[in-house]
Amino acid sequence: MSYCRFQYQSVARYGLIENVRGVETITRTRATTPRSWSDFEGADRTDLPLSEGRLLSPVEPSKVVCIGRNYLEHAKELNHPIPTEPLIFLKPPSSVIATGDAIRRPNKLSQRVDYEGELGVVIGQRCYRLREAEDVRPYILGYTCVNDVTARDLQEKDGQWTRAKGFDTFCPVGPLVAENLDPWKGISVQTRVNGQLRQNGTTVDFLFPLDVLIHFISQVMTLEAGDLIATGTPVGVGPLQPGDSVEVAVEGVGTLRNPVLNLE
Repeated sequence: MSYCRFQYQSVARYGLIENVRGVETITRTRATTPRSWSDFEGADRTDLPLSEGRLLSPVEPSKVVCIGRNYLEHAKELNHPIPTEPLIFLKPPSSVIATGDAIRRPNKLSQRVDYEGELGVVIGQRCYRLREAEDVRPYILGYTCVNDVTARDLQEKDGQWTRAKGFDTFCPVGPLVAENLDPWKGISVQTRVNGQLRQNGTTVDFLFPLDVLIHFISQVMTLEAGDLIATGTPVGVGPLQPGDSVEVAVEGVGTLRNPVLNLE
């Protein structure tokens, strides 16, 4: 099962997606962030082909919590130290855009803007200071695709990552949120630029599995329903140029597509 956030006739809604007579169809809609899949059971009925709504970002997070260097080979390719515990940082909600929206390179401030394809985890209920043995799965609503766009030269220059990771449009998310995925068993994460495969990873290669990440984050901050965790990027990051088209595909979710433009 999956859901989207979409705009139709100037109204933004969350929509449950089901296959109806072979067509991907939005069958139930609601105005606010779902906290569980059962929230759609009493939602408004509709019969709108998915292709007729304009997809928005499927999340409206209070924060985007990102994991740095969660793949060994990615840390090595940037000559960064291997972390001994999860390395977390934040992207502002203002950086979030939808599939189809343009990534805008701040060309007056940065000469190197990279893609970073990642598995995104959407939180379904408030999560804070989980007990050591507590199962994280009840706190997960679903999974999506994330592109942790990064001004690489500013990341190296600043020594901390807020500016490099925080520009508007630097967090494409979508196209959907899907349930019933299992990152512990392995989910494929791929990135293509202009159709050419650049990243091809799997979540079984996480340095820190998802349960470790959520436990670690929850000791620091409260995760609210709708918050997003970007779980780290595999080896193969590289620069984006104006006119490029970048795609992040997560197995079981779909493909997040964004054009690249220079910021005027």
